[in-house]
Amino acid sequence: MTNLIEIKDLKVQRNQRDALHVESLDIPRGETLAIVGPNGSGKSTLLLTLAHLLKPASGDVKYGGKSLREWNDLEYRRKIAFVFQDPLLMDMSVEENVALGLKFRGTDKSESQARAEKWMKSMGVDSLSKRRAGQLSGGEAQRVSLARAFVLDPELLLMDEPFSAVDPQTRAQLLQDLSTLLSHDHRTTIIVTHNLKEAAQMGDRVAVIINGELKQVGKPQEVKNSPADESVERFLKEL
Repeated sequence: MTNLIEIKDLKVQRNQRDALHVESLDIPRGETLAIVGPNGSGKSTLLLTLAHLLKPASGDVKYGGKSLREWNDLEYRRKIAFVFQDPLLMDMSVEENVALGLKFRGTDKSESQARAEKWMKSMGVDSLSKRRAGQLSGGEAQRVSLARAFVLDPELLLMDEPFSAVDPQTRAQLLQDLSTLLSHDHRTTIIVTHNLKEAAQMGDRVAVIINGELKQVGKPQEVKNSPADESVERFLKEL
């Protein structure tokens, strides 16, 4: 299996302070990698770096074998989609929100509508297509946000705690639906969560980041059974 992402000796700074160090991390095409760690450990910093919104202080990130430094920003951004904690929907209908990115890309209107309908159905919001964003529940809004990301057909999907703002019951159903979708879709996905159970359910592998350092990467059961060091063991016990 070929790698979509290859990270070597990566250091990222925020506010003139070291925020993240990743010695080495390869992410194969089609893998779902779940990133876990305490609050403020550097999980979102890694996502923002992969989105090319933060630039490395040193080291390199390669995407498709080419350093992010060599990618044209617009060309690269068209290969990825980002789902945030907050759905960030526009004041328009569900259907218009889902198709918005396609509109910006100049996609033909009939193709845009067909793709929007497909992903609204996949995310279970097709019956809400004409409803305004402001009339949606938290769970519905996040489903629309996910549909808006998938409709772009990204090579890389980045998700930053997409279930944190919804109630437990909605969260469980969203998690189940998204896990099923990703298991069939085989799209390279990186999801940040502080919930190890969610990480194990979603991820082919789990990456543990503590105090700005990538400590361990492995299958969920491997990480749980054989923590790399005391800091990982302590983190797992606190969950």
